[in-house]
Amino acid sequence: MPPASSSTLSVSAPAPPKPLHLRRPLIAAAAAALAALLLLAAAYATWRVDSPPAALLARPAAPARFYSFDLVREYPHDPDAFTQGLLYGGNDTLFESTGLYHRSSVRKVELPTGKVLDHHQMDGDMFGEGLTLLGDRLFQVTWLKNDGFIYDRHNFTKRKSFTHKMRDGWGLATDGKVLFGSDGSSKLYQMDPKSFKVMKMVTVKYQDNEVPNINELEYIDSEVWANVWQTDCIARISPEDGQVLSWIFLHELRRNLWNSGNTSIDVLNGIAWDEGNHRLFVTGKLWPKLYEIKIRPVVGPADGSVEKLCPKASLYR
Repeated sequence: MPPASSSTLSVSAPAPPKPLHLRRPLIAAAAAALAALLLLAAAYATWRVDSPPAALLARPAAPARFYSFDLVREYPHDPDAFTQGLLYGGNDTLFESTGLYHRSSVRKVELPTGKVLDHHQMDGDMFGEGLTLLGDRLFQVTWLKNDGFIYDRHNFTKRKSFTHKMRDGWGLATDGKVLFGSDGSSKLYQMDPKSFKVMKMVTVKYQDNEVPNINELEYIDSEVWANVWQTDCIARISPEDGQVLSWIFLHELRRNLWNSGNTSIDVLNGIAWDEGNHRLFVTGKLWPKLYEIKIRPVVGPADGSVEKLCPKASLYR
């Protein structure tokens, strides 16, 4: 995907309900209930860089459709890495695909230190995109092309190319059987990893509206998790029908980096899942940090709208 765009998350936002007018005899009881809720919310949160969007605390909602996060640990990350694909490689290592012309690469990274252990520099006319690991093979797609590459995970010099049928190359993930792919639209593809034939394609929707800009992907517990380009949000998608099951809001991560003086960072991008240890890692393009987080349910708007919670990402000043 390009470094910048004016695209937004296209979801509808029904008008909020009119405020209720309480009668005088109920004011004291309502105030006591509100105080109890606030105390519970404060006890539940274990870490805050900044408060979640106000709408997250609006009113009870079940089942949980919205999630925020607790920070477990932060790690160094190459601030020059324009992260396009990220995955956990085992033994505290990550595999990463980076983008931009003349700067794209595939690399193996040591998680605790951020040190690059192995590196393949791509040709200058290639813009690296999504990356996934199936067996001992790393699959990578490229932007604005139908070309991709397969690397030996142990030796990046052993590689071959392939051609896929997606409109473009953005994200890749796998469940160990098929390749899931995105092309920057609202489409989620399932491809055969040998022939690259499209076996199934679904439209990603939330509240009957298409969600465009589906970007970097990760397969986690029977769901496809997707960065939505130019937002600070992750959509948790059913691969069966493309429905967005829930949303994860990560606004604080990029806001905190910006407020700490990291004004050259780009958008949130990069999800890696350590299945064996149930660890979740996220980062972004040109971010100097990679974060291990745990998600937790939060209260969202009663109408389920995310338009105000997942706007196009903006610079924090």
